[in-house]
Amino acid sequence: MGKKYLFITIVLLTALACNKKKELSKDNKEATAMNKEGKKVIYQVFTRLFGNTNTMNKPWGTIEENGVGTFSDFTLQALKEIKELGVTHIWYTGVPHHALVTDYTAFGITNDDPDVIKGRAGSPYAVKDYYNVNPDLAKDPSKRLEEFQELINRTHKAGLELIIDIVPNHVARHYEGSSTPKGKEPFGASDDTSAEYKRDNNFYYIPESSFQVPEWIKGYKPLGGDPHPLVDHYFPEEPAKWTGNGSRKSQPDMNDWYETVKINYGVRPDGSFDFEKLPDQYGGRGFKEHLSFWKDRTVPDSWIKFKDIALYWLEMGVDGFRFDMAEMVPVEFWSYLNSHIKDKNENALLLAEVYNPLLYREYIFKGKMDYLYDKVELYDSLKHIMQGHGWTDHIPVVQKGMMDIEHHMLHFLENHDEQRIASPEFVGNAQIGKPAMVVSATLSTSPTMIYFGQEVGEPGAENAGFGSPSRTSIFDYVGVPHHQRWVNNKKFDGGQLTDEETELRDFYKRLLNITISNDALMGAYEDIHYYNRDHTEGYNYRVLSFVRWKDKERLLVLSNFDSNESYQFQMKIPPSVVEAWNLKEGSSYEMTDLLYTATTVTLKVEGGQGFFDISLDPLQSFILTLKE
Repeated sequence: MGKKYLFITIVLLTALACNKKKELSKDNKEATAMNKEGKKVIYQVFTRLFGNTNTMNKPWGTIEENGVGTFSDFTLQALKEIKELGVTHIWYTGVPHHALVTDYTAFGITNDDPDVIKGRAGSPYAVKDYYNVNPDLAKDPSKRLEEFQELINRTHKAGLELIIDIVPNHVARHYEGSSTPKGKEPFGASDDTSAEYKRDNNFYYIPESSFQVPEWIKGYKPLGGDPHPLVDHYFPEEPAKWTGNGSRKSQPDMNDWYETVKINYGVRPDGSFDFEKLPDQYGGRGFKEHLSFWKDRTVPDSWIKFKDIALYWLEMGVDGFRFDMAEMVPVEFWSYLNSHIKDKNENALLLAEVYNPLLYREYIFKGKMDYLYDKVELYDSLKHIMQGHGWTDHIPVVQKGMMDIEHHMLHFLENHDEQRIASPEFVGNAQIGKPAMVVSATLSTSPTMIYFGQEVGEPGAENAGFGSPSRTSIFDYVGVPHHQRWVNNKKFDGGQLTDEETELRDFYKRLLNITISNDALMGAYEDIHYYNRDHTEGYNYRVLSFVRWKDKERLLVLSNFDSNESYQFQMKIPPSVVEAWNLKEGSSYEMTDLLYTATTVTLKVEGGQGFFDISLDPLQSFILTLKE
């Protein structure tokens, strides 16, 4: 989802986070113990686009015109190829049943209104039924849950774990929950709609007011102007509800999340909380103590509903969740939800979208999140460097500021919200992403995420309908051309890739497999960039270096972010690293590149420091391993 509109609770949580940052970090040395299983690599795939081989790409095209991929496209062969890319987890994006335009009334599914849908295929973040899956994704929509269960089984058989989305802040304007199990209620079913707010209402209301569809601007028309019986600039909703981004207008703006309504978590309209606060000391405690804290306390009804939803999917075999816009929901809810999830499956992977750095420690330690997006710090810094208006000098500063939580900060260069590297709006060339990818994947012990098609240079150039190019559309039926060449008519062997695309995928495969197999990347980190800035002639702000080690595994990572300039210099290893690595004065050591193995350098130790000569081509990176 977008990031601009933050509910009033974020302001309050930010103030709290400022005061508690040091305390939380200090109290969580044990809680931040890193996963001993090794580094994780998450492959995000937009599920309905993955197996689509249709190349029509008509703007606002129907499912018949532009095609759609299904669960069955994730064959064992496809999953095997993803696994061999160096992936440990797959995030199936867009699985829960969300509002969409395609008519499935023959399967007992009500139609949705295009006036409150983005695109024709619909936003995956406007969920209509949390106990079922998107009918687009099934060969037989009447058996869509069974087909998803089969996908879960295939994914596990391929040696991968899987996560799906939970969108806690909002649901579709037309939420029905028709698959809600007996004994449970859909969101809003028992709400007192005469009140703007009640603690156990699931939604906020605007009494005595009817919802009005936004005024369209800049020539926008639902479905691009194509006729549809429900396109009449009217959607029945009385009384009107608050919109997902927090807008309290009965007629939200077109730039609001008008297709969604906001969930009430017991946060009063004035921003105060209608539930018991979690004491600060719980930031240093495990999930079992959090679970015990909530055991005998009453909580808002929405908390219970989402807890039941999460446990339902865990029972089906899902291995974890990605939580959309988690910072728009109180941290106490996350303590409640995540402690219940961990009680069900202690190894469940919990990944959250949080963009306010002042809230990171709150949501990790008190909210019991495993991982948060490192967007505002690392991703933005790397993007600026790639675009030529940022310096590598900033990366060690970012990493130093994250050292107490570095394991919890997910690294990525692409996802469905961000521009494709190869798009002209980013850098226009997937090759420019190589050094940034090396740094992103090796800088810390945190997981790495890539977005399907990134590994073959997908530029997101299609005008799919809703939105604009540079991001692969999540709202429309569309083909993904570079990725489709790898799919190769569902052989999943890259048979149609160009030589450059094949080489790029090989680079990603080499890099990601190094990260999941080398113990040093779950060990210590030390910056050597600034030491070389001070002591190495010819080393500058377009180059970055650092070292990683654990036991006898010792790595030096060196990247050139410049697209045009080559560099030659005598690389220096500071005395602190010489000591930590137990390098002996007067000795020489061989260092070999793990990425391509063609480069070997000789490290000499004299006067307490190490040094070796190295040449870096434009956009070249080395992951040098020391051998004794």
